[in-house]
Amino acid sequence: MLAVALFLAGALLAVENGPADEGADVPTDTDWAAATGNQLSQRYAPLSQIDASNVAELVEVWRWSSPDNALRESDEELESRRMEPGSHEISPLKIGDRLYVITGYQQTAAIDVGSGETLWAYDPEAYRHGRPANLGFVHRGATYWRDAEGRGRVVYAGGDAFLRAVDAYTGEPVGGFGEGGALDLTLGLRREVARRGYSVSSPVIACRDTLIVGSSISDGQMHPEAPPGDVRGFDAATGELRWTFQSVPQPGEHGHETWQGESWKHTGNTNVWTLMSADEELGLVYLPFGTPTNDWYGGHRLGDNLFAESLVALDCRTGERRWHFQTVHHGLWDYDLVTSPVLGDVTVDGERVQAAFQLTKQGFVFAFDRATGEPIWPIEERPVPPSPAPGEQASPTQPFPTRPPPYERQGIGEEDLIDFTPELLAEAKQILEKFRHGPIYTPPAVDRPTLNLPGWAGGSSWQGGAFDPATGFLYVPSFTNPTEVQLVAPDAARSSFRYVGRINPIVAGPRGLPLIKPPYARLTAYDMNRGEIVWQQTLGDGPRDHPALAGLELPPLGQLARSHVLVTDTLLFVTTGRGLGRGYAATTGLEQAYLRAFDKATGELLHERVLPAHTDGSPITYLHEGRQYLVFALGGREEPQEIVAYALSAGSPGHDGSEAEAGSQEGDEVGGR
Repeated sequence: MLAVALFLAGALLAVENGPADEGADVPTDTDWAAATGNQLSQRYAPLSQIDASNVAELVEVWRWSSPDNALRESDEELESRRMEPGSHEISPLKIGDRLYVITGYQQTAAIDVGSGETLWAYDPEAYRHGRPANLGFVHRGATYWRDAEGRGRVVYAGGDAFLRAVDAYTGEPVGGFGEGGALDLTLGLRREVARRGYSVSSPVIACRDTLIVGSSISDGQMHPEAPPGDVRGFDAATGELRWTFQSVPQPGEHGHETWQGESWKHTGNTNVWTLMSADEELGLVYLPFGTPTNDWYGGHRLGDNLFAESLVALDCRTGERRWHFQTVHHGLWDYDLVTSPVLGDVTVDGERVQAAFQLTKQGFVFAFDRATGEPIWPIEERPVPPSPAPGEQASPTQPFPTRPPPYERQGIGEEDLIDFTPELLAEAKQILEKFRHGPIYTPPAVDRPTLNLPGWAGGSSWQGGAFDPATGFLYVPSFTNPTEVQLVAPDAARSSFRYVGRINPIVAGPRGLPLIKPPYARLTAYDMNRGEIVWQQTLGDGPRDHPALAGLELPPLGQLARSHVLVTDTLLFVTTGRGLGRGYAATTGLEQAYLRAFDKATGELLHERVLPAHTDGSPITYLHEGRQYLVFALGGREEPQEIVAYALSAGSPGHDGSEAEAGSQEGDEVGGR
C-alpha cells in the first residue's frame, strides 16, 4: 500500500492555512531548479558571496539524514545484500524555501533550505517490487513542474518503473495524474516488459508541459530481446501519453535501414538512462542515447544502428525528430552517451550561436548548433580498425571532431605506459604484449583480450560538465582508466548470443600499479567560443603507498575517481568521491573524498578539504535569506545516506547579505543535524 506523507507540526499548519505566497514556488536565478541547475544542464549559479577570499571559511551548517537510513533499520526485507542501497547520487532541487529529493528507495522528501529539517516525506513503498534493474537502489533527482493554477509538483520516475507526481507543498500524490498520482511505465511499449529488467534512475525532464521519460535497462543482457529503450512524452497535468519515440526505428521510420536483417525486431536497450536537457524557447528536448543490446558484440545487429549512441533533438510536445547525430556507428565499446548535453550560447567567428555540447566516454566534445544540429566545427569520418571477430562487421569509420581537442587520452601504445622507472616501463611493456591494443575504436576479439582507452566507464560519466554563460567556458572532469574486454562464447543455456564480452575494469600493471602513466584524473577548461583548451589541472594527488614509488619525486598523479563540477560567478567547485581503483596495489587518497575550489580562469587550486564521507551526487548552490549555501550528497552503500550544507559563518568576510533581494535578512547559523 502507499504510505502516508509525514508532516512536521509546522508543515501541517502551513498546509491548513495554504501557502503564504504562491509565488514562492516560482524558480528564480538564485534557486537550483533542476538536477543540473537548469534545463540547459549548465550547473551554473550567478552567485558570488563565496569567493577566493573566504572559501576556506566554509563551515557545515546542517546535515540531513535520508529516511532510507531509518527504513532499512526497521524493515527486515531490506536487510539482504540484494536490497541494500546503492550509490547516493542525488542532486536536490531548490525551489523557494525548500529542497526536494528522491532517495534510493524512491521516497520523496521536502527539506527546509535553511535548517535542513524534513518538512514532509512520502514513501510509495516502491522497493516492494524488488531490486531495480541495472544499478539497484539509485536515483539522481526529481523534476519540478507548476500546473495551470500555479501549484508546484514534484515529478519522478523510479526503480519500480512508475512515474509519480506529488504535491510539492504537501507531499500528497496528485489525484488527477494517472491513477492516484502514478503511471505504470512497463505498459504501452512495443513489446511486453518485465519490471525486474526495466526502471528509471535519472530525472525526467519537463518541457512545454510535457514530461519526457527515459529508462534504465539491465546492462549486459544475455538475449537480444531486451526491453526497448523507447522514450515517451506524457502530458504533465494528467499523465496521458502524448508520443513515443522508438529508439530502434521500425518499418517506415527514419533510420530503419541501419538495422540489417530483422535485428530491428528484437534489439533492445538503446535507451536514455542518463539525464536530459531541454530548451523551452526552441521547444526541443535533447536525448543522449545508449548502446544496443550486447555492448561488445554486434554480429546479430549489423549496420550503423541508429539511434544508438546518438544525440537526438525532439519537439517536446509532439516527439517529432528535428535532428540527430550519431557519435558511434555500430557500437562495440559500451561508449553510450552518458550525460546530458550542455546547452549554452557562444560567439564563434563573430556570430552568436545557440550551442549544444555533448561530452562522451571517449573524451570528445561534439559541438552543434542546438536549433539545427549543424556541427559548429567540422566533424570528420576517419578510418578505424576492422573487427577480427567471426560474424562481426565493425564500421569502417567513426566521427572525430576537429575542434575542440579531446580532453582524454585515446588509444593505447607503449608511449602510454607507466614510466616512473626503467624497470617499471620494461615490466609494463611485457604486460602490454598480452593484449590487443591500438588506436581508439580497436574492436574486441575472441583470441585474446583487447585494451580500450578510455575504458567503458569513461572519460566522462553521468556527472557531465559545467558551463559559464558569461564567458563561454566549459569545465569537464574526467578520469583515465583502460578496460580489458574479450569476446567469449556464452553458455547456450544462459544466452542466445554468439559472443558476449568478458570485462575487467581494473587492468593491473607492473607490481599492481596502474599500467598506464598519469594523470589518472583531470579537469579541463575549454573556451567554447574558440573551441580551445584554456587549461588542464590534475585532480588529486594519486597513489603513493607502494615500495616501487619510494624516493621518487612525482608530480600529482590524479585520483582515479568520479568528480562533479559546479561553477559560480567567482569559483569552480569540484567534489570528488572515493577512488574507483581499489583493485590496484597503491591506494593512497582513494579512501577519501574531497571538496575543492579552483580559480575558474586559471585552474589554480584555491582550497581543498577532506569530506566526512563518500560523495557521488552533483553539488548545488543557492541563496537563502542573503546567505549562499553549497549542498551535496554524502554516503551511500555501506555509509548512511545524508545531505550536507556548507555556508560562511555569520561573521565571515563576504557574508553581508549583499546578494539578497531587497528586504531579506541575513540567515542565522543553524544545526539541523
